[in-house]
Amino acid sequence: MFALLYESWPLLYRIVAAFGLALIVSLLFGSPLISFLHKHQQKGQPIRTDGPQSHLQTKKGTPTMGGILILGSSILAIALFAKVSYHFVWVSILVLIVYGITGFVDDYWKVKRQSSNAMTARTKLFLQFLTALLAASIITAATTTNINTGLTIPYFKDVVLNLGWLYVPFAVVVISGTSNAVNLSDGLDGLASGLLIISFSFFGVVAYFCGIDGSVIHYIPRCGEVAVVCAAIVGSCLGFLYFNKPKARVFMGDTGSLALGALLGAVAVMTKQEVLLAIVGGVFVAETLSVMIQVAYFKKTGKRFFKMAPIHHHFEQLGWSEKKVVLRFWGTALAFTALGCLVFI
Repeated sequence: MFALLYESWPLLYRIVAAFGLALIVSLLFGSPLISFLHKHQQKGQPIRTDGPQSHLQTKKGTPTMGGILILGSSILAIALFAKVSYHFVWVSILVLIVYGITGFVDDYWKVKRQSSNAMTARTKLFLQFLTALLAASIITAATTTNINTGLTIPYFKDVVLNLGWLYVPFAVVVISGTSNAVNLSDGLDGLASGLLIISFSFFGVVAYFCGIDGSVIHYIPRCGEVAVVCAAIVGSCLGFLYFNKPKARVFMGDTGSLALGALLGAVAVMTKQEVLLAIVGGVFVAETLSVMIQVAYFKKTGKRFFKMAPIHHHFEQLGWSEKKVVLRFWGTALAFTALGCLVFI
């Protein structure tokens, strides 16, 4: 009943309402959830022994699975203020739930076994790719536009590369790849949540204009509803950041990072702005590439290319404080976003 009432509101009202509700709910339920997690995770999240040694002391005993707060508050706001009958909306909820459960199981076994390695990489990737395949297939099949299998090129509205049957596999890589990229970035207090706020804020604007026929962005019917989804995520992440800022009272964990990363990739697929995601999400790209370079270089030479990977740990090893790394990375993300904003000109 309430959902039907709110669905009649103008889109901008619903965007603001979704943001506000998600923010308020996350702030109200943050402390009770953290107390609950502390009670059931007496030793907290296991800290990597091969990571920065300072983390073994500063982060010891901090509970994980804080992503529950983000997912719970955002899904509630989406369900109330977005038109859930639209495929963009219910696919978004599906991605959040399935990836969230996958991350939760991984976090649970990490805490239970007190090991930084729980679910095998093969199992995790299988679940990620399977869900991404389902989401990409539905989005592509249900998108009523002649560019549903096209790859748009930012800053050149008239250039669209039709990938045909290759588009769905490409979209699967985008969704699962973004999921893992955000997961790699979740290593410092406030880093991933701040980067997600920036990225989802930008793509919320993109989605809004995608839903307007004749705007500077390619028109995607019903895509405006994705802006409500993004607003809910921004609100919930902002509320979570209150508890996750240095010194963090709770970690997002795979519960949050895998789900939110997957949704960010899915939003890029929905808006047909996958290339733009690589630009705006430049920090996520850098984090992923640093790990790939480190692994490849070590296998070839037996030496490390970076002092430590992902790259945010490299700067810590150079003597930067955790706060300095986070703020610099946020600033870099804002610079990439400003570059992305040129698409509106």
